[in-house]
Amino acid sequence: MSDVAAPPKVGFVSLGCPKALTDSELILTQLSAEGYATSKSYAGADLVIVNTCGFIDDAVKESLDAIGEALAENGKVIVTGCLGAKAADDGGNLVRQVHPKVLAVTGPHATAEVMDAVHTHLPKPHDPFTDLVPPQGIKLTPKHYAYLKISEGCNHRCTFCIIPSMRGDLVSRPIGDVLNEARALFEAGVKELLVVSQDTSAYGVDQKYRTGFWNGAPVKTRMLELCEKLGDLAEAHGAWVRLHYVYPYPHVDDVLPLMAAGRVLPYLDVPFQHSHPDVLRRMKRPASGEKNLERLARWREICPELVVRSTFIAGFPGETEAEFAHLLQFVDEAGIDRAGCFAYSPVKGAAANELPGMLPTELREERRARFMAAAEAASATRLQRRIGATMQVLVDSAPALGRRGGVGRSYADAPEIDGTVRLLPPEKASKVLKVGEFARARIVATEGHDLVGVPV
Repeated sequence: MSDVAAPPKVGFVSLGCPKALTDSELILTQLSAEGYATSKSYAGADLVIVNTCGFIDDAVKESLDAIGEALAENGKVIVTGCLGAKAADDGGNLVRQVHPKVLAVTGPHATAEVMDAVHTHLPKPHDPFTDLVPPQGIKLTPKHYAYLKISEGCNHRCTFCIIPSMRGDLVSRPIGDVLNEARALFEAGVKELLVVSQDTSAYGVDQKYRTGFWNGAPVKTRMLELCEKLGDLAEAHGAWVRLHYVYPYPHVDDVLPLMAAGRVLPYLDVPFQHSHPDVLRRMKRPASGEKNLERLARWREICPELVVRSTFIAGFPGETEAEFAHLLQFVDEAGIDRAGCFAYSPVKGAAANELPGMLPTELREERRARFMAAAEAASATRLQRRIGATMQVLVDSAPALGRRGGVGRSYADAPEIDGTVRLLPPEKASKVLKVGEFARARIVATEGHDLVGVPV
């Protein structure tokens, strides 16, 4: 018998947000479907794909450095992602100018274009129809949780953001496709599904909430119906559904009863960005701080267990000390459980750069630090209320089956951005912990942003 040639190997570097991660997963799935193997090192790869981020200056630098490293270590590099769509000062392609030796450059959500480039420089080994690929595709997350991207792009034109110029306007995925992917993920053992997009609340707006079909039944392409069906799927598999990037539109109220009933996690990631009406107008953000306080109060009336995380910008152009003080007061009054804050960064191409009143870098950083101190104090106070409660925890780490303890997350904790629950060794010798499974824990203490619990 003749020797079977080894499949061509592709190295992969994935940077940026969960939405970029799902793009990486699609590309890796297609590579696997066509018979390519993946390499864990530059040296072992026939070429390297770098999926980039181009949102803020630090992300641009990280992406350009990653491309440079891949070129130095391997020499054959294909670039995709948001940075691939970013223009240089003279209007040319930024990646091409900094790294002219790359083989190809595409923008985000461009699986077909990336595969075309791969085929050009590393021909596929055999017919994709003969290959076996897991139904859920290739995932970069641990086996027990996965991201589900429901749409691409955004219809907002926030003055600090250039994402629409890179990813385009909102394009919602067909609801049948979304639900089929969710079902495949749950059937593959996923215990936590994290719904992501640029604007989850706007799902279906571009399709005028068109009626689609799934399992032979009509389903509207709309946030509420999507959450209902995802809740049904999750319940059947004993799993969680977590919503990210939820703008506080009035129709989000309709989803809160699902959270109160336990069908969707009582957790909302809401990108408020600021609270003062004048700053929000300069940002071109929807709603105002006052309306957001009213909406949060309404949500908590419907679902008292609701946890809210958010992100904010300190030092936006023209922000006065009074406007910043308004933001600090909002975070306290709103009862934000988890908060992140960025000092304003003048991203090239963002309309906010033309606004008057650009603040000194030192002042922006000082306000960010003041915000985080206030937000962390508020978060710590709210965490103290958990002591004595028994919570369901999804186990992320459990050395020796948890006999020495482990690490997990409660419904209040999204992976990598929120806190964790440090699990102490079980009091019963027979009690074991398994990664990817749920455990009950009695909360006994707090540690900064984290909780400490005893498995029960």
